[in-house]
Amino acid sequence: MSSSVLYDLPGPRARLRNRILGVVTLVVVAALIAFVVWRFIDTGQFSAAKWNVFSYSAIWARFGEATVATLAAFAAAAVGAVLLGFVLAIGRMSEHAGVRVPVGWLVELLRAVPVLVFMLLLYYGLPVVGIRVSSYWAVVIALIAYNGSVLSEVIRAGVESLPRGQREAGYAIGLRKAGVMRLILLPQAIRAMLPVIIAQLVVTLKDTALGFIITYPELLYFARLLGSNGEYGSPLVPAAMIASVIYVAMCLALSYIAHRVELSLRRSPKAPRVAGAEQPAQTATDTELIVAQRGLGKYDASGQ
Repeated sequence: MSSSVLYDLPGPRARLRNRILGVVTLVVVAALIAFVVWRFIDTGQFSAAKWNVFSYSAIWARFGEATVATLAAFAAAAVGAVLLGFVLAIGRMSEHAGVRVPVGWLVELLRAVPVLVFMLLLYYGLPVVGIRVSSYWAVVIALIAYNGSVLSEVIRAGVESLPRGQREAGYAIGLRKAGVMRLILLPQAIRAMLPVIIAQLVVTLKDTALGFIITYPELLYFARLLGSNGEYGSPLVPAAMIASVIYVAMCLALSYIAHRVELSLRRSPKAPRVAGAEQPAQTATDTELIVAQRGLGKYDASGQ
């Protein structure tokens, strides 16, 4: 078993302590779950009267419609947030202060305002000035504005974390700034920050639940509507449990898709070339050698 100078393998006392902490953690978690289940049973949340409503196919059809509405809002918001994130990130990395500074203020403003406040302003505030926005577009625009600003910082951080030699090598071989960004920097930044981008998209999916505040008929809205219906015995907790399971399934599906995309990017034939570019010292040295040899007349204009 190999070890690192920065990490010492735990000794007998440390292993015993870790096992005790693990057992204590499992016992505490199991006790909390048992207490919640007991309270549900004691208050009749698992009684047949509260779950009888879910034997009707019409209820599951309504759950399906609400799930489709949730996915529709998420799909539009995810695409818009990613596009807005790229635009804002490029604007924040601009060399022109007239572009960089206003875009930076806009990003900070969009990040500071909560998503729910965005939705309320769009749905209830704009009609005051004569502009009406449907609940769907209020949810989508609010999610795009907030998550796009967050993704812009993620993308910018990914690009700026790359070695400076990458950018300089691109300029040395004759690429313009747009080409350096598109062909060298962004592919590596996206591959490195893909887990963070997917995590933010999962947050976007869950934030669609805020749409029930402005009566958007998504999953949580229908679960709350069904749970508060006295005709069916007010099955609020069962409806919330089913909605939670559907949310978890959608998030797991999104995580699985992201995992497959990440694997395909690693197996891509272009991946080794990009990964090889992560050695800035060697790349910069080779580029400087080519430039120097051009100056000595050993290379023609085509670089041969």
